[in-house]
Amino acid sequence: MLGFVFAVIAGAAMSVQGVMNTRLQDNIGLWEANAYTQGTAFLLSLIVLWIFGNGDLGNLRTVPKGYLFSGALGLVITVTVMLSIKGLSPTVAVSTILIAQLLVAAMIDGFGWMGQEKISMNAKQFIGVALMLGGVVLFKWK
Repeated sequence: MLGFVFAVIAGAAMSVQGVMNTRLQDNIGLWEANAYTQGTAFLLSLIVLWIFGNGDLGNLRTVPKGYLFSGALGLVITVTVMLSIKGLSPTVAVSTILIAQLLVAAMIDGFGWMGQEKISMNAKQFIGVALMLGGVVLFKWK
């Protein structure tokens, strides 16, 4: 149940942050907004690490090298969320982002990529994705 609570918080925070970042971008620029957002997150992450951290950053040497690009995806995520909200609307942008997340997550599960347990997909999952796509089309339809 706690996983669902965190998922709701993450979804709400992503939507609010996406709009905030887009308004920030309107005032200071795309890359400046991204640098501010990522820089603030970095500083706050360091503070939380110093207070609560119990892992070992030294173990980064043993992590598969491809996983070290996860931080770079933060740049891609922040910038593309800002650009999609600016070009669409928060609702259409976030809906499309969620569908893309769901499709990629289904591929990760379905193929067992990155060490995930392989989970087979069936018609119900594909119908669910199709309904979500239809919802975005209906929402955007004038």
